[in-house]
Amino acid sequence: MKLINIKEIKGTITLKSGLHIGSGDMEMKIGGTDNPVIKHPHTHEPFIPGSSIKGKVRSLLEMVSGLMSFTDGHPFEIKHLDKKDLTDDLKKEGEKIIKLFGSGGAANDNNIDMYGPTRASFADSLLDSDWKNKAIQSNWPLTEIKAENTINRISGTAQNPRFTERVPSGAIFNLNISLKVFDGDEHLEDLLFRGLRLLSDDSLGGSGSRGYGQVQLTFDEDNQKIFDGITVF
Repeated sequence: MKLINIKEIKGTITLKSGLHIGSGDMEMKIGGTDNPVIKHPHTHEPFIPGSSIKGKVRSLLEMVSGLMSFTDGHPFEIKHLDKKDLTDDLKKEGEKIIKLFGSGGAANDNNIDMYGPTRASFADSLLDSDWKNKAIQSNWPLTEIKAENTINRISGTAQNPRFTERVPSGAIFNLNISLKVFDGDEHLEDLLFRGLRLLSDDSLGGSGSRGYGQVQLTFDEDNQKIFDGITVF
């Protein structure tokens, strides 16, 4: 197995609706929100973790391929390749996903020799500097608080209020993906772009079923041609 290239895939993520990726901070502060977004510890600016992008792209590819049916809701791993009902075509698709996104902590040395290292690396997506400067000059907030509740079906009154922090629609983040290419790799770049197309048609972050996390992905000219030419279904 020989590394023959490392491709840099650069672009932007433009929010078409508010985005919420939680910080995991469950402590509610006086006057604050009970559901904050993740922020950089030094700048306190919102960002999109690379793990969030990678996890969503991988899960969508597992859904569209049918591999999700063999994992009980867990990520597809090497151990799932031994499922007796797995067809040859599904096994090949699973092997490509493992090569592209990694084999997980359960992989042993033989697995690494067979499938090699993870091909795709997703960097954290920080706010685009041009958009951030425009937001500062225009006094735009980098986050917003959205109030939500449930409605009693009989009385029509609001109940159980919850305040969720979001990055507002229109914000732009940089997207950086590194793709290792080894001799013998086939169609892994197409698979990656197929996942990114699925992401642009679905959502990123939490509460996608309520309209959160709609995104538009834009790339440089060469990669945009690949992205536009991908057939999802």
